[in-house]
Amino acid sequence: MSLLAQPRAALAHALLSRVAGPEADAARNEIHRTPGPRWFDPESPIGRVHGDASMFVGGVRALLLQSLHPQVMQAVADHSGYRSNPWGRLQNTATFIATTTFGTVEAAERAVRIVRARHKRVVGETPSGVAYAASDAHLLTWVHVVEAESFLLAHQIFGRRPLDRDGCDEYVAQAAVVARALGAQDVPTTLAELRASLAGFRPELASTGPARDVARFLLLTPPLPWPARPGYALIAAAGVGLLPVWARRELALPAVPALDPVLRAGGKAVTATIRWALDPVDPVRTAVPTA
Repeated sequence: MSLLAQPRAALAHALLSRVAGPEADAARNEIHRTPGPRWFDPESPIGRVHGDASMFVGGVRALLLQSLHPQVMQAVADHSGYRSNPWGRLQNTATFIATTTFGTVEAAERAVRIVRARHKRVVGETPSGVAYAASDAHLLTWVHVVEAESFLLAHQIFGRRPLDRDGCDEYVAQAAVVARALGAQDVPTTLAELRASLAGFRPELASTGPARDVARFLLLTPPLPWPARPGYALIAAAGVGLLPVWARRELALPAVPALDPVLRAGGKAVTATIRWALDPVDPVRTAVPTA
């Protein structure tokens, strides 16, 4: 047995228990190995992107950028347990992405129904009196386009097998299937449309106290034991480095593009380490029954 086998397995267990919960192995086996038709082939672009270690970086980037929409951020502040139970929220999100990407059609549709039911209960208004609802199609589209662009961008820079242009378009079209199922409208289906959609939201975005609080929480006071913080710091720094300069300034984050190559080098190192740890237990790399 390799001298690195034990630390490799320990790192994989630590990562999976944080992201997928204490019953990570059972949950992953259920998602990936239950026979039946699926929305997507695991080797298609969405499977390649969502099954890669680069998702850790893309996820941080998405959370930071999403927070700049005042209505979305107020909904998170009012209804999310991101401070009291951040790992539970992460596990729910990770399970939803894994289920809709790799699970059976039945499991994916059930996951969508659960999320839509939760969204109906999330209503309120911002301090300035603007109403919000998590089921609002426009806000759902904002959340979707940020996630799709963040996951794809991180994959193209840090992923094992970056996609070509046609693959990027196919990823956007596949991700749109899930977004429409959740109730989003006017969902982009090509990379060009995705970028145009994001640009169209720019006038609605603003720096708010809750958004800056989320940035400080994610970047300065993550709920992690001290030994895990250096690795997380590399993930978070790489996520910040993928943000547009204007977004970093809105969130009161360092905006020095000259340092981005350094942040990317750290991102490449940490995603390679995560990939090394998870490859031996990665169900995507084994045969998946599809019928």
